[in-house]
Amino acid sequence: MKYLITIISGIILVYSISSCRSTKKLQTAVNRKDTQLVITTTPLKNDSLTGANDILKSLQKNKINFTTFSAKIKVEYEDYKGKQPDVIAFIRLYKDSVMWVSINATFLSFEAFRILITKDSIIILNKLNKQVEHHSFNYIEDIANIPLNFSTLQDLIIGNPIYIGDSIVSYRQTENHILIGTVGQFFKNLLTISADNNLLERSKLDDIDVVQNRTADLSYGSYEKNNTFYFATYREITVAEKTKVDISLNYKQYEFNKDLSFPFSIPKNYKTK
Repeated sequence: MKYLITIISGIILVYSISSCRSTKKLQTAVNRKDTQLVITTTPLKNDSLTGANDILKSLQKNKINFTTFSAKIKVEYEDYKGKQPDVIAFIRLYKDSVMWVSINATFLSFEAFRILITKDSIIILNKLNKQVEHHSFNYIEDIANIPLNFSTLQDLIIGNPIYIGDSIVSYRQTENHILIGTVGQFFKNLLTISADNNLLERSKLDDIDVVQNRTADLSYGSYEKNNTFYFATYREITVAEKTKVDISLNYKQYEFNKDLSFPFSIPKNYKTK
């Protein structure tokens, strides 16, 4: 039960360690020497600042705009206990309104969980134990231990950049990549962008609060052209605070802007947890 709830959180949040607070802190899988964002007090030169702003504007132009989205995702998950059984997640999303998630464990022949998320609430049907849970949207923030709203959640699922700060603090261009460091209210974000098409390849988040020391490494790959935009069909996520979680999302099927239904009913024999 706890494992599947963590998987759900991983799919919709990338960061769930609420059941592992007393676990001995593990070494993060991210090599901080190579990826940690260093902030200096020396202002960026005007040409560097202009270049960084232009790239971020281009990144925004590549942002996926949609009305509806649906996907079948294979989810692989590993934590301090080792590799866990894979699950299949079916997601349906109506922009800025509702998200529907169905969780199917690959070792089972039926749906294990169904979730309905709106801007204000989350309902979880536990079909294994015939239980239903009602929560406010803040429940997701409590599990993830990060500031989150519905808009950020849907960007995470779609693959749009998240937590891009208002202040640009570093800029470097190589033959194949552009690296831009930003600082926002909650996170430092080191973005790695492809130099030839301005597609996001990696987002390295480090907590502004050194006491919490949260870190997340999001990688985007296997892009496919979909009408006027590119969609990353493979994502790798490593998150760490007092423990480490590795998640991979492989989008097996996906569609944009198709008519969708969001079937969700609570059987009378389900108990409220």
